[in-house]
Amino acid sequence: MKTEQLLLDKWHNLAPDKQTKVLTFIDSISEQKEPNHSTSNLGKKLRVIRQEIIDSGVPLLTAEEVEKEKAQRRGGYQGDN
Repeated sequence: MKTEQLLLDKWHNLAPDKQTKVLTFIDSISEQKEPNHSTSNLGKKLRVIRQEIIDSGVPLLTAEEVEKEKAQRRGGYQGDN
């Protein structure tokens, strides 16, 4: 069996939260391969916080939810019209 198929078979047998952890892991090792990719201390801290949220089981916000939250905090969100 090819490595890719083996990976997909194992992936499909994982619970959704574990699939997310696998994706996060792949992202982290992908970033390590890029020699020109530098991450600031803030970026590293934000990645740690993101992983803690994922590990806690709390769903991440969508891009739209982030924009709504940001607008609410700035006092400009008026809700859906």
